[in-house]
Amino acid sequence: MSTAPARVKTLKIDDRDVSGREEETILDVARQNRINIPTLCHVPGLSPVGSCRLCLVEIKGSPKLFPACVTLVREGMEVVTKSERLASYRKMILELLFSDGNHICAVCVSNGNCELQSLAQNLGIDSIRFPYRFPKLTVDASHQRFVVDHNRCILCARCVRVCGEVEGAHTWDLMGRGTSMRIISDMNEAWGDSETCTSCGKCVQLCPTGALVEKGKSVAEMSKKKGFLPYIVSMREGRR
Repeated sequence: MSTAPARVKTLKIDDRDVSGREEETILDVARQNRINIPTLCHVPGLSPVGSCRLCLVEIKGSPKLFPACVTLVREGMEVVTKSERLASYRKMILELLFSDGNHICAVCVSNGNCELQSLAQNLGIDSIRFPYRFPKLTVDASHQRFVVDHNRCILCARCVRVCGEVEGAHTWDLMGRGTSMRIISDMNEAWGDSETCTSCGKCVQLCPTGALVEKGKSVAEMSKKKGFLPYIVSMREGRR
């Protein structure tokens, strides 16, 4: 039985006329048209979760803000991705992420290759308005090849999703709520003791900060390569 083709929707993003299929999101269409919307939790090829809220956009006719990564396009929609209101929200979100963890860029192995750091620089953040929490978080170096530093984790859940959706190992998960939430391996045991981890390194390469890194890297030596993911996903879809 043949399926009906997806309907094309026409809309405006930042006063530009664009179009997209009805199953595509605002973020999908924006990126197809080289319109930048900042994100931290979103990675093409993984299920969207809308957790970081950096991709919030305005839609004319509504007082609310909408996460672009999970909001489907509609006919006649008028989207605004850049405004003083959005810039203020995005700065606040990044400042809260910095204040909630222990992000000391000068001694981080991902210094210069960190998405959190890059976004802060792009938005002109040079100071934090909120009090630092300085939580006492652990560093797990029990794995033979990798290290997880909970001080630098922003709970984007990229590692959880790539491990479950792409690798199929389901090693990583989230435990707790609010400020007590942490990523855990298996049943909250040391990463090196995990019986499900395949040591593939996908989680490490997709981590946007210095929370998941390779052993042996010194300051500013850890760079991430996430280009492998679209290739893997496209190959799998081609076999269906």
